[in-house]
Amino acid sequence: MKERAFIAPGRVEIGGNHTDHQRGRVIAAAVDLNIRCTAAANGTDIIRICSAGFDDAGVDLADLNPHESEKGSPAALVRGIGAWFRDNGHDVGGFDCKVSSDLPAGIGLSSSAAFEVLIGNVFRELFDADVSDLGIALAGQYAENVYFGKPSGLMDQAVSAFGGLMMIDFQNPAMPAIDRIDAGFDDYAICIVNVGSSHDDLTDDYAAIPMEMRAVAAAFGEKDLRSVNQDEFFASIGRLRGIGDRAVLRAIHFFTENERVVQQAVALGNGDVATFLRLVAESGRSSLALLQNVYCNDRPQDQGLTLALALCERLLQGNGAFRVHGGGFAGSVLAFVPIARMESFEAGMSDVFGSGCCRFVSVCAEGGREQQRRDERMVDYGQK
Repeated sequence: MKERAFIAPGRVEIGGNHTDHQRGRVIAAAVDLNIRCTAAANGTDIIRICSAGFDDAGVDLADLNPHESEKGSPAALVRGIGAWFRDNGHDVGGFDCKVSSDLPAGIGLSSSAAFEVLIGNVFRELFDADVSDLGIALAGQYAENVYFGKPSGLMDQAVSAFGGLMMIDFQNPAMPAIDRIDAGFDDYAICIVNVGSSHDDLTDDYAAIPMEMRAVAAAFGEKDLRSVNQDEFFASIGRLRGIGDRAVLRAIHFFTENERVVQQAVALGNGDVATFLRLVAESGRSSLALLQNVYCNDRPQDQGLTLALALCERLLQGNGAFRVHGGGFAGSVLAFVPIARMESFEAGMSDVFGSGCCRFVSVCAEGGREQQRRDERMVDYGQK
């Protein structure tokens, strides 16, 4: 069979830190760093994936049950996506796939979600599955939650699947409202600063955030914080302390961050970059003080992200904005750097975190797709 080419972008989270898993709002953008592959159906039930950026993966579609031994591996994601397609009534088959990437792993650009979207597009296109971009995102989330073993929300997969700069409202997770934001950052560069710390062994730290938020929601008879009346929550903080002060602080972060996303989207839509940047800075302070996802309590000596935030403040001197990026605890910081300060900012960060720690990225308008094929599909955000 003839090889066909596929691509999926990484993403930056701009607003809405840890709100998606509570059916909240986010602002995020696909970026111009991608995972690519060539793939061809092989007429069997065997999927063979070789990659320079991931471990090689082999999956037999005759067995689409989760494998405990595969958790945390690319094979788990491939098997989980295949299971989602088959469970939703779509034919799947084996294929041979060669993957390459200029999307660095482990710095918060969602390389795993991009890989999921890439494989979802391979399944969709090679086997003519009538699956929307949202379906591709849901397949990736399902694989990550159930097969890979990471309790993620849908934001990363949705941004990689759709592309562009957008606000996403997950009030209805099965059909999130996705609104493109037509705005740019002409006077600022988006920089991801890799602090060099590892995401290994952080699953429990990530899982504790939605778990604690849901514990607060449960005190009101609800499953998530989006279903809780905000005024009632703030009036009840005294009695909620029995759940734990950190859980209450994380809930405060959710309510304020969820509203802040709307304010950011309005500011961007009005071309009010100064207000937008002020709100980015507020988001960063909230993540540090309330959400508390900048360092691990059991590793207080390892505070690369906190150090990077302190350096951002010193190097930017009140210009631009910065905040922890993505899940936190390790990985990277997001900074909006004035164009005139790019060189000095990069030099200052490199002195501490090493050459190459700064990755300047641009918004990518297109999401995951078969190359040369995207224009043939429905690409409006209301597609089925």
